[in-house]
Amino acid sequence: MKRLFVMAAVIAFLALSRMLVFAAETPPAADERTAQNAEVRIVHASPDAPAVDIFVDDKALVEGAKFKDVSNSLPLSAGSHKVEVYEAKTKGTKDSIIEATLVVDGGKSYTVAAVNKAENLELQAFTNNKQGMDGKASLRVAHLSPDAPAVNVGPKGAAPLFKELSFKSISGYQVVNPGSYDLSVSTADGKEILSLPGTNLQSGKNYTVLAVNTADKLETIVLQDN
Repeated sequence: MKRLFVMAAVIAFLALSRMLVFAAETPPAADERTAQNAEVRIVHASPDAPAVDIFVDDKALVEGAKFKDVSNSLPLSAGSHKVEVYEAKTKGTKDSIIEATLVVDGGKSYTVAAVNKAENLELQAFTNNKQGMDGKASLRVAHLSPDAPAVNVGPKGAAPLFKELSFKSISGYQVVNPGSYDLSVSTADGKEILSLPGTNLQSGKNYTVLAVNTADKLETIVLQDN
């Protein structure tokens, strides 16, 4: 691979090419942008996708990415970037699966995830908080399982920290005391569908928990944001 992976990275295969334009957030005026790079982390969260190669501005950024891969933070200059996704090793012989424009602001950190099943593939971008709090940890949850119901997430046996998260939704950060938590993912009526024992949250760190895969194989990817 061209990039070292923390767990694994991006996008799924569609039968036909799709044109997408997405911005990580509303871009500011040009004179408000700086020459500072943005950071982009790419997640492959589509459960039925083949391995893919990802090109940004016509340069290979990631090769052979598969489901549950998460890239390291990749530097990108502020502004617009052309993103092309190909089934692995097919550039030059097949059309791209996705062509997209990604807009980022200098000095900010983003996660870009490929979500949904391959036939309905979508790209979702959200901003990461890299500012930690001394003596506290911060946690948020993104629901990226395409056929799982709305879920609650929180410490087992306690009131949920996050309620009724539906597919493609991401919570805000919740500030908690650092420590080890036995987290539980449950349906809105309280039925547990996934247990996450011993989830360690360190002081000064921010975390994003991604719920991925199909409902019958639900699992998580835990990412540190700072």
